Amino acid sequence: MFTGIIETIGTVQKIESELANLHFYISSAISDELKVDQSVSHNGVCLTVVELEPGVHKVTAIRETLEKSNLGLLKEGDIVNIERCTQIGGRLDGHIVQGHVDQTAICIAAEPQDGSVLFTFEYEPGPKNITVEKGSVTVNGISLTVVNSERNSFSVAIIPFTLEHTNLKDLTVGQTVNLEFDIIGKYVSRIMELRG
Repeated sequence: MFTGIIETIGTVQKIESELANLHFYISSAISDELKVDQSVSHNGVCLTVVELEPGVHKVTAIRETLEKSNLGLLKEGDIVNIERCTQIGGRLDGHIVQGHVDQTAICIAAEPQDGSVLFTFEYEPGPKNITVEKGSVTVNGISLTVVNSERNSFSVAIIPFTLEHTNLKDLTVGQTVNLEFDIIGKYVSRIMELRG
């Protein structure tokens, strides 16, 4: 489990393909602190550390992960948001994040506000993939508060600190992001569906 509070950003050093899988070599400020078999969120995707080198950790994404996320679009030199899993007894500063990306979305607007940036994302709507005003959503692994919730789009207002310390600083209109919708909302939606 994660909180959506990004710990650091990492840089893609190398990408290797093996059958339908992609291996990512990521350098980050915490790479030397990681352990093999540890779960780490990369752009909101829970991936297992499979190998370590000085200052670099390696993770593998399988076909399903690549199809449901933006990891398959990464190139060498790109930056990714990184968060280690939540420690028992620690503070839950964001919201409950599983690291299981539901789908991707496209950034359709990035509007500077007075001290923040309002990003708007458009996605393919589904019965369980919904947002609500002032509810939580995870974008590239970042726990954010929804504004302007619509059937197939929503906006988030990003403060300067978040912009500087995540890969949203490089996000432009037309780019793809990962979405994980609020788990509580998904359960409520499923219960309502079963009740008919």
